[in-house]
Amino acid sequence: MTESSIVVAQQFIRAINRQDVDAMAELMTGEHRFVDSLGDVVIGSAAMRAGWTGYFRMVPDYTIAVEETYSDGPVVIMLGTAQGTYSTDGSLKPESRWSTPVALRAYIEEGKIAEWRVYADNEPIRKLITKTD
Repeated sequence: MTESSIVVAQQFIRAINRQDVDAMAELMTGEHRFVDSLGDVVIGSAAMRAGWTGYFRMVPDYTIAVEETYSDGPVVIMLGTAQGTYSTDGSLKPESRWSTPVALRAYIEEGKIAEWRVYADNEPIRKLITKTD
């Protein structure tokens, strides 16, 4: 189970890095749980499809670079960097680029992501958002 859990988590990361919401939704269970770094929870693959679509509009070049991966059965922990460019109009301005360390926890059930937790400092993007408001 460990190796296949890692493969599923890596597929999800690749889909995120391509901003491929269809592929991401395919990898989520129907009752998928997303928990952000503030502890807010969104339940359901349909709700997360809408959530990721909106996020990719706000950060059109969002990517995650995974540097380390650990797994124990259905749980996969990935450490790395999340980065992107905050945009209100789709343009990618260098002054709106941000990067932050990230820890991700995936819980895999029957080859799909049942839960995706993000642990990251949101302050870099928060500063950009408040600067443009």
